Amino acid sequence: MAPAFSSQSDDVDVLAGAIYTWCAERNIKLRSQQGLSIASIAIDLYHAGHQTQDELLTALHGCEIH
Repeated sequence: MAPAFSSQSDDVDVLAGAIYTWCAERNIKLRSQQGLSIASIAIDLYHAGHQTQDELLTALHGCEIH
């Protein structure tokens, strides 16, 4: 179970790691429109409760992202 409190730095690390990994797997540039879209989706998923890098990647893999 995750601790009730996490620092903003930890949050950013989790999100950045998942976004970087997702984009690297698909050869997507982070600063492209598609990279920005993935970042937005990842943030939404994070707020929905997917708060580890593995959980985010699993959720992103389950999304219909084009």
